[in-house]
This record gives sequence, structure tokens and C-alpha cells, in this order.
Amino acid sequence: MKRMILSLAFLMAVSWMYGQITLEECRQKTQDNYPLVKQYGLIEKTKEYNLNNASKGNLPQFSLSAKASYQSDVTEIPVKIPGIDIKGLPKDQYQVMLELKQNIWDGGEIRSKREMTLASSDVEREKLNVDMYALNERVDQLYFGILLLDEQLIQNRLLQEDLERSYQKISAYMENGIASQADLDAVKVEQLNTRQKRIELSALRQAYLQMLSLLVGEELAEDVKLVKPLGSEISALEAVRRPELTWFDAQENQLGVQEKALQVRYLPHFGLFVQGAYGNPGLNMLKDEFSPFYIAGVRLSWNFGSLYTLKNDKKLIVNSRQQLQTNRDVFLFNTRLQATQQNSDVISMRKQMQDDEEIIRLRTNIRLAAEAKVANGTLTVTDMLREITSENMARQTKALHEIQLLMNIWKLKYTVNGK
Repeated sequence: MKRMILSLAFLMAVSWMYGQITLEECRQKTQDNYPLVKQYGLIEKTKEYNLNNASKGNLPQFSLSAKASYQSDVTEIPVKIPGIDIKGLPKDQYQVMLELKQNIWDGGEIRSKREMTLASSDVEREKLNVDMYALNERVDQLYFGILLLDEQLIQNRLLQEDLERSYQKISAYMENGIASQADLDAVKVEQLNTRQKRIELSALRQAYLQMLSLLVGEELAEDVKLVKPLGSEISALEAVRRPELTWFDAQENQLGVQEKALQVRYLPHFGLFVQGAYGNPGLNMLKDEFSPFYIAGVRLSWNFGSLYTLKNDKKLIVNSRQQLQTNRDVFLFNTRLQATQQNSDVISMRKQMQDDEEIIRLRTNIRLAAEAKVANGTLTVTDMLREITSENMARQTKALHEIQLLMNIWKLKYTVNGK
């Protein structure tokens, strides 16, 4: 018997656990399900390919070239030696060449490419984090919208129960001659209005739930229970910890890498080379025949053309850095402004909630007094229904304030500390 009780308790706990969902779970499921999350893998693969390509710059480089030409004149020996016939170079010349180049020092170009790849990858990843973080706001809106509808449905059910009790009382009053059919019809009208409102709220909740299901990537049952998140204290004065700031930092680092790369452009490059060729003429320019040959050596190349634009290129980076700082300042300013407004909303809502319970208590007393007056025949049923509706509205207002307070707190958390 004891084992059976424990088994039933376990099954109830499991069903309860799977019959509810939290805001944090919805956020995480949305992050995992949203199609944009695939971009993380693509960014990493792109970085890996670019780093691999940059590293291959130190491998030997092969090139094959061929040419055929005809020239109007050729070099000739200006003297004639008796008894010796010296042929001139042919005017049609041919050559096929295979060249191997090995980099010795490139002035840091390969290292610079690797650093640029890493910096660009960081910027793309942090921008993706910003886009993914924006999903939290959409999840929050749907989640709190469903919580609010749940509270309204609860109050609607309570109102239906109150109206049903009133209907039974009015029916009894009719038998005693205190009430008329018109009074009973008035209650029936309110019951029908309340039933219509419930249909409207249920349809809206189902629509919100379907949208939330699409975001989290799984079908949420209609009877799923959304757990109210905790309304932890938070201040608008807390340090801003949003993913946008990390994105700005990544862009700042990218500009620093670009600035260092400017130095690489005007540094010399050293390398080895080997050329193997077959053509006419070969290295012996006096032989009019096809022959193989090779050349090996060390090559220095130094391009000074980048010095012409170096000054302006540095100014462009300085200008980009100033624009980035301006964007950061604007973001922080707007975030602080928004957080201040949201913090004011939280404070205002807390103050409003202080009187909710007292208003409900007073409305309940008024409604009970109205029912007593109807029983004594000193108040119309219409006036009593008005007081029942007012009491229900007071309860709805209290429920609305509770959800709005939680929603404002989580909005502030979203705005300030990136959670």
C-alpha cells in the first residue's frame, strides 16, 4: 500500500512537472530553436577556413606561364668575323616556365590576415548575440500576455459563479414576489456577456500560446501552466551589461587590428625562387634552338605605393573609431533613458498595488449590502449587478497590476543587465 502511494505521488509530481513551463525555459528553447542560431556554426566554419587559407601563405607557391611572341627587331653582333657565320636571334620566340616561390619573411602579412580573420569573426558573432538577445523581448511579451489572460479568465470564472448565485437568488425572489422576470432577464444578459468575454479571452490565449509554441519549437498544450517569474529587485542605476556593448568592443578591436595592418603594407618581402623553363631562345641568347634552363635566387620586393595613402588611411580609422564611440554613447544614453522610465513604472505600480486589497474589500462589502437591499426590496437588481461588476473589475485590476509589475521588472532587467 505504501509503495502504491509513493508511485502515485511520483506520477503526480511528474505530470505536474511536465504540465508547466517557466519564462527561463521559454527563452532558452527559443534561443535553441530560432533558425538564426545556425549562423554560429557558419561563422566558426568561415573563421576556420580563412585561418587555414592565411596559414597556407607560408607554403611553396607554384606558377606556370607560357608565352609566344614576335618582335620587329632582335639584338645582333655589330661585327663580322671572317669564316664564322653567326646567326641572329629569331624574331619569333617561345617560352614555357614553371616557377616556385618560397616566402621567407612577408613583413607580418600572414599574421595580420589571421588577426583580421579573428577580429571579423568576433564582430559577426557578437552581432549575432545582439540579434538573438532581442528574441527575449518577444518571448517576454507573449509569456506575460498569456499570464495576464490567465488571470482574466480566473476572474471571469469567479464572475460567472457570482452571477449564477445571483440568478438562483432572483429566481427565489420571483417565487416570493420580490423580483420580476425583467430582473431575472437582466442577470441572464450579464451571464451571456460574461460567457462571450470568456470565449474572446480563450481565443486570444490560444493565439498567444500558438505563437509561443512556434518560438520555443514545441507544441504547448492548452492547459499548460505558465509559472510566474520572481519579481527580484533591480535598479536603473545598475551597470549596463548588454550584448551590444560587447559588440562595440569587438568592433573597437577590429579597428585596432586594421590600424596595425597598415604597417604591413609598406614593409619589404623576402623570398626564395626557382624558375625552370624551356624555350627558344634559352639563356644562351646566341643559340637559335629550343633548350631547357633554370634560374634560382633570392628576391626582395618593396612596394612604396601604400605610403601615398597611409596618412588618409589612418585618418579613416580614427574617424571610424569616433563614429563607434558616438554609437556607444547614444546606445548607453537611450538605454539609461529607457531604464529610468521603466523604473518609474515599477515604482508607480507598487504604489498602486498598496490600495488594491482595500478596494476589493470595500467593493465586496458594497456588493453584499446591495444583495441584502435587493432581498429587502429596497434596491433594483440592475443596481446590484452594477456592484457585482464593480467588484469583479476591482479584482481584475489587482490581477492586472500584479502581472504588470512583473512585466515591468523583467523589462527593466532586459534593458539594464542583459538577462
